[in-house]
Amino acid sequence: MNIALIGLGNMGLGIGQNLLRAGFSLAVHNRTQAKAQPLLDQGAQWAASPREAAAGAQLVLTMVADDNALLAVCDGAEGLLAGLGQGAIHASMSTVSTALVERLAARHQAQGAVLLGAPVFGRPDAAAAGKLFIAAAGPAEAIEQARPAFEAVSQKLFVIGDKPQEAALLKLIGNFLLTCVIEGLGEATALAAKGGIEPKALVEMLTGSIFNAPVYHTYGKLIVEQQFEPAGFTVPLAAKDNRLVLQAAEALNVPLPFASIVRDRFIRAQAQGMEKQDLSSISKLARVDAGV
Repeated sequence: MNIALIGLGNMGLGIGQNLLRAGFSLAVHNRTQAKAQPLLDQGAQWAASPREAAAGAQLVLTMVADDNALLAVCDGAEGLLAGLGQGAIHASMSTVSTALVERLAARHQAQGAVLLGAPVFGRPDAAAAGKLFIAAAGPAEAIEQARPAFEAVSQKLFVIGDKPQEAALLKLIGNFLLTCVIEGLGEATALAAKGGIEPKALVEMLTGSIFNAPVYHTYGKLIVEQQFEPAGFTVPLAAKDNRLVLQAAEALNVPLPFASIVRDRFIRAQAQGMEKQDLSSISKLARVDAGV
């Protein structure tokens, strides 16, 4: 299978390395070519534009920051839609809005191509290890065609439905829950510290008993150690996802009170210059509030 990968940030680089290890033919494109060098050294081919990357590819994977970046990659004379052939598949692995995915799906269909929603769960270390989780939605036949590539970069593929925007919504819901966990851990460790309990002891007890889940282990450790740089996922990117889940909820008339609380945490974090820190850094704001 000829695959193109567009977007070589912390997540895209790991995805590309695992595709090459699995033996796929890979063309890559990124706004800055220097980021592609590790993949070029391993046998990937450089494409000068998204259109060139998509030309001849059976499957195009995009891993970009937000809606604007995905539109920039898709649109225009040098966009991937200009190069995507009949029957080709574009799998959007980014966290983007449900509205954009729905619009792009219609545009792909109009020119005989297919858009899949295929966002991932996992931090950059999981991408490098091929241990992501993928939530895929779209036409069943296209998902099966893309399955070998998905399985090369993930530990499990979940098929959500036949509309790509369903996967986009699921990803936003997952990130919403993640930020609620971080806020909860921040408040809990602040209370523990103020009451004389070492936050490390609290997290060790909780993750060793009723909260023995990866998200509590991963973020509990970061919060206990106050290890927020280098960021696996920055505050501005997480704030963007928070805005998107609130937009999706408003469109469906679903109130999300906890998402609104977390929204204020992200605004405060950015106001205090925490843009380069990991999203888990919002937990320390609860300690500030508690005077710890």
